[in-house]
Amino acid sequence: MNARTFAAEFVFPGHPDKICDAIADALVQQAWQRQQRALVGVEVAVHRHLVFVTGRIACHDAQGIDIAAVVREVYRSAGYGNGWYPAPEELEVHANVCLGPLEEGEDQFRELSDDQAICIGYANDLAATNNLPVEQWLVAHLARRLHALREQAPELELGPDGKVLIVVRQDAQGWTLTSLTCSLQQRAHADDVALHRAVRVAVADELQKLALQLPGLSASVPDQLTVNGAGAFEVGGPEGDNGLSGKKLVMDAYGPRVPIGGGAWSGKDFFKADRAGGMHARRLARLIVQLGLATEARVTLHWFPGDAEARVLDVVTSSDQPLAADQVARLLDLSLKRNGEHFALPELVEIARWGHFSRSDLPWETMGRV
Repeated sequence: MNARTFAAEFVFPGHPDKICDAIADALVQQAWQRQQRALVGVEVAVHRHLVFVTGRIACHDAQGIDIAAVVREVYRSAGYGNGWYPAPEELEVHANVCLGPLEEGEDQFRELSDDQAICIGYANDLAATNNLPVEQWLVAHLARRLHALREQAPELELGPDGKVLIVVRQDAQGWTLTSLTCSLQQRAHADDVALHRAVRVAVADELQKLALQLPGLSASVPDQLTVNGAGAFEVGGPEGDNGLSGKKLVMDAYGPRVPIGGGAWSGKDFFKADRAGGMHARRLARLIVQLGLATEARVTLHWFPGDAEARVLDVVTSSDQPLAADQVARLLDLSLKRNGEHFALPELVEIARWGHFSRSDLPWETMGRV
């Protein structure tokens, strides 16, 4: 095969956009714990010490949700405070959210789409990567490892914010990490040479482990490894840049190799078409490759307002045998009811931070054939 290169990036929980996603999904979680069919559609924006939350939350005791407390806890768990600005207690939270119960009959109508959506799911036959593109799986693991340096090496004085970008070459022999650049928030007076050394050691160790899991992955550390290439990175998070929920859609899904389809997932309950469609499309793609029908599959679903089930628009696979959309649609239950009643989880904040496909035991990562 001809050599190809693929890029992927990942950001830390302290990145301003991921703070917003985590807050949005923390509110989804709060509502779901009060009522399974809660309706949530919220967006979050942050800038410096300001936090703006807008949208609607409809469920039992919606007024009892302490939005400011939720926001502060997300900041705290992301690593803010203890000298890293903004401290949770200093936040100024502006919430303009419609809070109240579901309207009469709205509970039953949750099973019908209240919007239109286009949703794309992808899977390959690489069980070691949880059926994800290699570069996306790899950058997520490397980001977790570098994020862990904050606790493992406190002498480096790292902050909550950070991001990683990698380039991977794929050829007949397998996959090679050809370059890595990362920006890790660090005190200006801290030892940047020690940080570069720690990053190199961490990347080398992680590559050794991952190469054992994925045959064909080279364990060699790339010559092009850059740490804080733009210089000192002390001012980060919402102080260094504004943030908005739904801005990391490519990272949330499969990386830039795969089209992202429709809207954001975080901030929407599991009856919402965008989120349900993203989960269902992924399930279908995984089922196709796990049944041995193809080594790679991309499924496109769409919803019309009022639909109870997703419509399969297109199926693209590596197989010479075409798969008809109407046949694929019968493989799984693609209803909003299925998604809303079975897929909501109590750890949505961590899923928002580290990815909806980061673990094979998540409910939408299992088939649940009907």
